[in-house]
Amino acid sequence: MSKIQWTAIVLAGGKGTRMKSPLPKVLHPVAGRPMIQSVIEAVREGGVDEVRVVIGYGDHLVRPVVETVGGLCFQQAEQKGTADAVKSAEVESLDNFVLIINGDHPLITADDIRKMIKAYENESADLCVVSAKVKRPGNFGRIVRHKGEIAAIVEAKDASAQTLAINEVNTGLYLMKAEILQKYLGQIGSSNSKGEFYLTDLVSLCKENNHPVGVIQVPPRMSFGVNTQLELSQATRLTFKRKARELMEEGVVIVDPSNTYIEPSVHVGKSSVIYPGSYLRGSTKIGSFSVIEANSYVVDSKIGDSTQIRVGSHLEKAHVQTKCSVGPYARLRPDTLLENEVHVGNFVELKKTTMRQGAKAGHLTYLGDADIGARTNIGCGTITCNYAPDRKKYKTKVGADVFVGSDTQFVAPVEIGDGALIGSGSTITKNVPERALAVARGRQFTKENYVAASAKEEKSSENLQQENRS
Repeated sequence: MSKIQWTAIVLAGGKGTRMKSPLPKVLHPVAGRPMIQSVIEAVREGGVDEVRVVIGYGDHLVRPVVETVGGLCFQQAEQKGTADAVKSAEVESLDNFVLIINGDHPLITADDIRKMIKAYENESADLCVVSAKVKRPGNFGRIVRHKGEIAAIVEAKDASAQTLAINEVNTGLYLMKAEILQKYLGQIGSSNSKGEFYLTDLVSLCKENNHPVGVIQVPPRMSFGVNTQLELSQATRLTFKRKARELMEEGVVIVDPSNTYIEPSVHVGKSSVIYPGSYLRGSTKIGSFSVIEANSYVVDSKIGDSTQIRVGSHLEKAHVQTKCSVGPYARLRPDTLLENEVHVGNFVELKKTTMRQGAKAGHLTYLGDADIGARTNIGCGTITCNYAPDRKKYKTKVGADVFVGSDTQFVAPVEIGDGALIGSGSTITKNVPERALAVARGRQFTKENYVAASAKEEKSSENLQQENRS
């Protein structure tokens, strides 16, 4: 077994009181993913071998998310400061190097982690603090320097007016040798305004004991932590903006990036066009030369090359192959497959349905638990009646080259043979053989001169009533 070189300790035990939400802060979603998931994935992809996550408030909710993405959970019994939180991660068992990061920093990327590790390895320091220069330091701890070297980190609540004027702040990220953490963590006291154990005191302890301490400066973005709903929305907006920029650099056409919402996990092929208002989520993959028109919602779906998803369409866990047209205002529900060159028009809903190559359903149709053959045409208003009184779903199978007239109901289970023709307005309850004509509706009857006769009879009745009154 290879030896672990880098361990990340992710601090995720806080309640997040300012979020004004019962949900643990680190579970709030940024661009579709819990922020703790984004942090763990970034550090793992950035070269960290082991991720230890310190949890506390809402641990029964946080733990499943952390473990799903490969993190190890460690419980913090009480929230007594950052040093106490780090201590909860069983630091005595650490080897080699440690990265400490907050679980509410969702804007940090794997590339950021790689650069920080490389910068640390180039420093001749036992401990490195990650800092950033920001315009509004606010409640950040200040980096206090002496002759250019870091002297201490002073928390805002404990800082003088002179110290508060410093705009270089502590991001809450640290890189260090494991032995430094093991040696000095227990020596950190709580003589501060809040009576908590601050991890920032490691700097002073290292300086007092002649351990070299360095500073790695990073862009202001990396200091951004989420503490309020406003900051959550800002993090989401910045994440969408970054994803749009990445895709445009790869050749995707995004008409209005500021009004297009694409989650980081989505893949879009070159020369595809994304219109404003579209929301692309989860594991969605879109091929090349496809068009996603305005206000379309696509989640966990696969869309092939040269396919058009027209205005206002909703796709969820659907698979659309090449040269298809969907919408406007179509809904493809889970387990729907459209093979090549299928057309699904406006106000068509499909669920657990396969439409074979070249099939069409132009408008106002519901097809559930169905298999529609190649080149079959489904007329307007067609419905598969798949849900029976026994609360079970039954399947409708329609063969190739079938013509289904408008306003047809298929009462499942039922099978229609290749080349059959279904008359408009039919309710089909029995199987239809190949190339047969099926019509199932009430017989039409016509009564000639009915309207004229009725009007004449009504007038005669009125005349008779007037004669009786006179």
